[in-house]
Amino acid sequence: MRRALDLAEVGWGRVHPNPLVGAVVVRDGLIVGEGAHREFGGAHAEVEALRVAGDRARGATLYVSLEPCVHHGKTPPCADAVVRAGVRRVVIATADPYPMARGGADRLREAGIEVTLGVEEAAARLQNAMFFGPIERGRPFVALKFGMTLDARLGREGESTRVTGPEAEAEVHRLRSGFDAILIGGRTARIDDPRLTVRLAAPGRVPPVRVVADAAADLPLSGALVMGARETPVRVLAGAGAPADRVEALEAAGVRVIRCDLAEDGRLDLADALRRLGGMDVRTVLCEGGGRLGAALLRNDLVDRLLLFVAPSLMGDRGVPAFPVREQGRARLSLTGIRAAGVDTMLTLDRGA
Repeated sequence: MRRALDLAEVGWGRVHPNPLVGAVVVRDGLIVGEGAHREFGGAHAEVEALRVAGDRARGATLYVSLEPCVHHGKTPPCADAVVRAGVRRVVIATADPYPMARGGADRLREAGIEVTLGVEEAAARLQNAMFFGPIERGRPFVALKFGMTLDARLGREGESTRVTGPEAEAEVHRLRSGFDAILIGGRTARIDDPRLTVRLAAPGRVPPVRVVADAAADLPLSGALVMGARETPVRVLAGAGAPADRVEALEAAGVRVIRCDLAEDGRLDLADALRRLGGMDVRTVLCEGGGRLGAALLRNDLVDRLLLFVAPSLMGDRGVPAFPVREQGRARLSLTGIRAAGVDTMLTLDRGA
């Protein structure tokens, strides 16, 4: 099953909004077929693994990281393909939460196939947290990324500051390719003037929408985001009271302005903003700052995954804190990954139960 989970990763950025899935066929203790869902609309992992195995699949055991589907979408039901292949036993990491697709385990049992469910379930759910989250919580999955120093500083106040190295930057671009939207705050957009596109990694199937949380709709018309809005979509989350002339100017430049509710403190109601994005088929959001927006997401318990790129340096009081004391709140996150990104360290924390 761990091999199936490894295989599933090849679909990153290419199969979304479908889940990452890997499959392995084993007969007489030997792997005779492997597969992964590689491209949206293409063969599913089970079908690819069974095709490689051929006649050797009869009487074999199939390991698959997600329950085989039972519905006819862009491809026929995988559960039916498993039955036709003559597999004796199927080991499944986790059930499918999608109402139209789940039920494959029952279909296999009805056909006389032995089914084992729940092997490496925690790892499989973690791998597909971006697929499970929107279904189970009814809002887009939110990952918050910070590049920061050892003393948790994001950069110098009012300046565009790069804290981490080129390997970390390349990994951020790879991550972007697997999300529906990239989100930043209006202040970050004005200071950094970013493009928020995928340039240092293989592009995903669909370029992520660039989203700016800017209650006053004050995004500069001469900035990189607005100038490129007709090539790659840009959305501005603005308050109901944003000046009409600013909204009209942005929309004339190709930016779509989404009116959102305001919270009691006059800032955007982020829960409402996420609901509105979800209504536009945005299922996953990567927030790349700034500090105020990230802190607000954490304070309101809207972060499902925290990605920290930590540089081996200190900035001291000159730097903007990643987690300001005034923004206290409870974030139900646990450490799930740690690895090197050049000289930097990448920490991944995920939402608990």
